[in-house]
Amino acid sequence: MARIIDLKTYTDERGNLTVIEKVLPFDIKRIFYIYGVDDSVRGGHRHRKTIQAAICLRGSCVIYNDDNQQEEEFVLSAPHQCLILGPPDWHQMYRFSPDAILMVLASEYFHEQDYIYERYSREPSREPNPLAHRTD
Repeated sequence: MARIIDLKTYTDERGNLTVIEKVLPFDIKRIFYIYGVDDSVRGGHRHRKTIQAAICLRGSCVIYNDDNQQEEEFVLSAPHQCLILGPPDWHQMYRFSPDAILMVLASEYFHEQDYIYERYSREPSREPNPLAHRTD
């Protein structure tokens, strides 16, 4: 299940220093970042093995998550917020502010075979995908 952790941040008159040390449930093998996004929806997949940690270093974005039990939206708008996404977490990223920089730390190197693009099937009584009603 996806969850936000607060990264340790030291603040004084000189500014802020945020540390990522001994808080992630994995060793980092890959780092990538997404920026300059228009109205596009990014992601749209889950993984067989990869765990990810998403941090919006600048600006803001929304991450929709479905772990086949619960659907949630997470707003990332501060560089001390870190969203942990497990392999079963089917996710999409959207509503990027014009200045947004989303950094993702991953537990595995890129392997196309690790990606599962199909969404979980839903019973009619479940809430609909929030993106289905997007007007922006």
